[in-house]
Parts: sequence; C-alpha cells; structure tokens
Amino acid sequence: MPTFEGFNLNKQLLNAVADLGFSTPTEIQQKCIPLVLGGQEVIGIAQTGTGKTAAYLLPVLMKVKYAQGDEPRAVILAPTKELTIQIAEHTKALAKYTDLRILPIYGGIGPKTQIEEIRQGIDIIISTPGRFLELYLKGELPTKQIKFLVLDEADRMMDMGFMHQLRKILEVVPRKRQNLLFSATFSERVEKLSAEFLEFPIKIEVTPQATTAKQVEQELYHVPNMRTKINFLERLLQDKEAFNRVMIFTRTKEVADSVFNFVERKGLGPVKVIHSNKGQNSRINAVNEFKEGLLRVLVSTDVTARGIDVVKVSHVINFDVPPLHEDYVHRIGRTGRAFQEGKAITFVTKSELYHIEKIEALIREKIPVKQIPEEVEITKTPYEEAQAMALDIDWQKRKENPDFKGAFHEKKRTPEPKKKAAPRDKKKTTPPDKKKTTTPGKKKENSFELSKVTFKKKKKGVAFDKKKKKPE
Repeated sequence: MPTFEGFNLNKQLLNAVADLGFSTPTEIQQKCIPLVLGGQEVIGIAQTGTGKTAAYLLPVLMKVKYAQGDEPRAVILAPTKELTIQIAEHTKALAKYTDLRILPIYGGIGPKTQIEEIRQGIDIIISTPGRFLELYLKGELPTKQIKFLVLDEADRMMDMGFMHQLRKILEVVPRKRQNLLFSATFSERVEKLSAEFLEFPIKIEVTPQATTAKQVEQELYHVPNMRTKINFLERLLQDKEAFNRVMIFTRTKEVADSVFNFVERKGLGPVKVIHSNKGQNSRINAVNEFKEGLLRVLVSTDVTARGIDVVKVSHVINFDVPPLHEDYVHRIGRTGRAFQEGKAITFVTKSELYHIEKIEALIREKIPVKQIPEEVEITKTPYEEAQAMALDIDWQKRKENPDFKGAFHEKKRTPEPKKKAAPRDKKKTTPPDKKKTTTPGKKKENSFELSKVTFKKKKKGVAFDKKKKKPE
C-alpha cells in the first residue's frame, strides 16, 4: 500500500497528515502529488470527497516551505466564500508545524482587516476572484512574487461567470509560474479555460468526470407537488436515529426559508438555513455548528454547496432537482466523504423529470426509483402549481424542439376575406379627417372640428390651440 512517506514530504507535513488521521493517500493524491512536486502543470478531475484539496495543497506547501519575505508566493482561487474558508482551514491544518502565513480573503465583509494582514506579510492567499481583483486594483495585493496559482472547483467558476475576472487575474500575475486546475467535471467551458490557463498540462482523471461516489446510495421518489414533498420530508426526519446529520438542498432562497421554517416549527431540528441573502457571519457560524454536530439539519441552496466539507453526513435530500446538472454531483458529494457511507434522496415532480434525464446522462447511470411510503399523505396539486409545472414542461419541450407549440399555444385561425362595409357603416368607421361630405354645412363643421382637435401643439409643456393661439 502506498504511504505519504513515499512522496518525500518534509517531517512537518508528515506529522500534520498523521494528526489528521490520514494513513493512505487517495487515488487522486497518489497520481497528482509526485507530478506537482516535479514542477508539472496538472489538471485534476475527480469526484467530491476524494481528497482533491490535499492533492494540490501538500506539494504546494512543500514547495513554499517556510515564511519568506512579505509578498504572497502562492494563490488559490475558489468560487465561493464558504469554499475559500474551507480550503484555508485545510491549509492551516496541514501547515500547523510550519511558520507559513496563510490568509483567506473574500467579499461580503469590509476589506480593511484583510488589507492590514496582507501588509504584515503573507505566504499563501486563498481568495475569491472578485476580492482578489478588488484588493489588487486598490494597490494592496502585490503579485510579483507569485510562483504557484491554483484554480479549485473550476467548473463552478464557469457556472458562476468568473471567466472575465479570471482572465484579468492571469494578466496581472507573473507569467513564470506553476499552474494547477482541479474540478469535479470537465465541461467544454472548463476545457477552454484550461487551454488559456495551462501550458502542456497532464490530465489526471481518476474516475470518469461527473461520476458519483460509489459509497453514496442514491434514491429517487416521484412526488406530485410541493405539499407532498413537505409531508414526505417530515416523515423522513421523524427517524432521528438514521437521519442524524442531514443536508437539504433547494433550488431557491424562498423555498430554503420555507423548508427551514417548517422543520423548525415541527421540532425536527436543531436546524439552520444558509443562502446568499444570509450574512457572512451567519453562514459561517451555521456551517461550523453543523460540523461540530450542534445542528441536525442544514438547509442550503447550491451557492453554498461547495464549501461544506463535513464527515459523517448521513443523508443529502434534494428537495428540488438542480437545474445545473453538475450540481447534482456536488450536492450528493456532501455525503459519503472520506470513505464514509451515505445516502442521497431526491424528490422529483413531473416538471423536474427533464433534469433527471439530463443528470442520468451526465453521471452515466440510472438513479434507482423507490415508492413513497404509504403513511405519507399525498395531496392534490393546487391549480396554480399545476399551471406553473405545465408551463415548465412546455419550456423544456420548446428547448428540445423549437417547432413545438406547447399546450398553451393557441393556433392562429385563417383570416376570413374582408367584406365591404355598408355605406352606413362607412360613416361610423371612417376617421373624421378622412370623411368626404358634399353638404357645405357639414364640411364647414368638419373643418372646424379638424382644426380644433387635431392641430394642437405643445411648446415647453404648454398646449396651444391653433385658432386662438393662447394657452389652454
């Protein structure tokens, strides 16, 4: 069996690895660490929970070695604040026996404290792209000494639209550096980014991209509506022994808040909710409490799914199916981490079946379908919800087939040939300015009406009558 001693790491790192309880390197670590130590640029593709973070952290820490100078020498970019904090915690744990200065920087809080710490001297920075550029443009983040640049969760960065910011960062860091890119999936956009970012990289793909962890048991339930989802969720959470540490993912912030309020009201917690409308400290505290076992349930949107690394999460419940299909892999990757077993349960309505088909094609496997237990109350779908789902299905079909008209499409009738109006109808329908009369009195009357009604001008906000030339 391979060991960490075989990587020729220094004693400080090996002691930290032992303290963390890591005895055998994972497959991604076995293949990446020697290449990165040898100076090779690497693309690492592996599912979540397989040790990707340590696969690049250990060789980077080995190369940076000790505190030196005041300017950062390694930068790790991550898409979210939560993931930035998570990576920083891992880095500090692995560097605990060194004097390396490690700093996470991210938005959502004022930059003053972060600027002060950078001025005092820093070796490794873990940052979101936005805050990195913000401090650089302020002249507070020196980049001349950067020798290592890592992009973590590159697929998520592409989904969140960071390409423009990443290109700007690549312009301001030194060209002579070692680049690393790690991701759970390798989409076309990630491939395009790697072509711009890396020079002659070696691609390490320990499992086919977007493969779910083998130790995660997946289940799919066909649920007719939102109310039935809530009833089913209540039934599951009543089993407090099996569902001892649960993450619930929703599609929107509004649904996340609704699920949180329900779980709290029913006394099925302790529970907290995190999404982009929650304050930074609130989100960090909720994640920490969940890690420490003080929370039984954590409700979250996909924005915060990548920054949560908690061992022994018993269940992940997909209350809604994610519209970004790669997010399914990342969601269920919150359980079954570090070779632990876990279960992922997904609720799906008729309008969400479209996304399930795409997800199954992505992960190259069918998700086993189970029957809802008989004791779960299945309610009738309200009219408004049924209409919304029908509209969703129409949109999905139009996306696949632009010629599809949809259930709500009204076919245009062939216009009937116009009939000539009778003389009496002509008088009623013809506008006043197009009337032609032969009676002198009527002509005079029509001319007066025409000048009075039609020929009105506005000058500097005041309307004038042409005949009287006075303000009305």
